[in-house]
Amino acid sequence: MDRGTIWRVWLPLVAGLLALGTIFQSGPGPHGLARSIGLLLGLIGLAGVILSRYTLGRSFSIAPRATALVTRGIYSRIRNPIYVSGMIFLVGLALILWRPELLIVLLALVPVQIIRARREAAVLEAKFGDAYREYRKRTWF
Repeated sequence: MDRGTIWRVWLPLVAGLLALGTIFQSGPGPHGLARSIGLLLGLIGLAGVILSRYTLGRSFSIAPRATALVTRGIYSRIRNPIYVSGMIFLVGLALILWRPELLIVLLALVPVQIIRARREAAVLEAKFGDAYREYRKRTWF
């Protein structure tokens, strides 16, 4: 395992699990079914972000860049799994903390993520053309 994999996958995974576990155990809000569902959603969201980041490898960037067309792993089903997983994580966090106002943040972030996904799609389509258009046809968001 190289140093890059440790920094971009394992360190964020461990940090995320520790943070989520701490918030679940000692954060505000009732300890009931909703909190447990929130933990499950939080774990699914965190795992999705980490898995997506791992699959992208060195193709990951904050600003849209077209270094490679990644179509394997989770990207074989979802074009933007980091965005989707992040939203799932946020719903989980809102349930753990029992803070419904965080769902308003989620509603505000959805259009932002759609805009980001469209910008990325334009960059990828300009670089990869028909290969990207075919990929879009067989994947969701």
